[in-house]
Order: sequence, then structure tokens, then C-alpha cells
Amino acid sequence: MIIKATQQDHSTLLEIWEKSVRATHDFLPEAMIHQLKPLIMNEYFHHVQLNKYMIDQQIVGFLGTSDDNIEMLFILPEYRRSGIGQALVNFAIQQLHVYKVDVNEQNIQAVNFYKKIGFQTIGRSELDGQGNPYPLLHLHTTPTKEENQSSSL
Repeated sequence: MIIKATQQDHSTLLEIWEKSVRATHDFLPEAMIHQLKPLIMNEYFHHVQLNKYMIDQQIVGFLGTSDDNIEMLFILPEYRRSGIGQALVNFAIQQLHVYKVDVNEQNIQAVNFYKKIGFQTIGRSELDGQGNPYPLLHLHTTPTKEENQSSSL
């Protein structure tokens, strides 16, 4: 079940973020993870709409969106490859009309995930959003005819 996250969820979301990053972002040094944690908690969470994926009253993944961009998609490692990521992305597309995402180029698992579900590369940046040398791929998907019709109602 996907529902809106609250500020009370932030500490759990940060734990999920860290576990997911450690499982998928092997290019990030430990110092960078420690540097990002307070930024995620104190800044980034407050600038995105957060939705959480619940199983048996436990948060197992979450999605953060801003405007027309997926800013965060993190799943507990033990729940990866179970359809939760795709369910959250489908929610973003169908309910929030979000069609873009930036992905670290070195995060091959994420790049392959988004391409598998229909996203295409439309650009590349040499630096990440904080100006660090972690290139970003800019990906986009096209809304289906049904999604176009529902967003124009």
C-alpha cells in the first residue's frame, strides 16, 4: 500500500535511504554517505513530496517527488526485485504525473531498472546536484494516452 509519509516517518525513511545506498551506491565513499545523511534528514525530505510503501504496517520503501521529477526512490535491500520500486514509479507517473528522473550514471542497477520500465536517456551532466564528480543521467518516460487524458481532466 502506498500512502503519504509524514514527518514522523523521516527517521525510518533515513534508515531505508542509508541501507539502500549502501546496497546500490558502491561508488560513494563512506565520508560522502555521512555528509549526505543530515542533508537528507534536515533539507531534502522537506523539499519533496514523500510517499511510503507499507507492508504489514512496516515502511519498506519510499518515493520523493518534486514538480515533475522523481528525486528519491529507495527500497530496503531485502525487498528489492519484488515490484515495490515499479509500484512506486507507477504511482508517480499515474497519480502525480511525474515523468523524469536523474540517476547516478555509476548506479547501473538504477539505470537498468528505469530503462527496463520505459525511461530513456535525454541528457547527461558531469556533476551531481551537489557539484560532486558523480555524473547524472537525465531520464524521461512518455505518459500513456490514458495518463494524458486523466491529467487533462
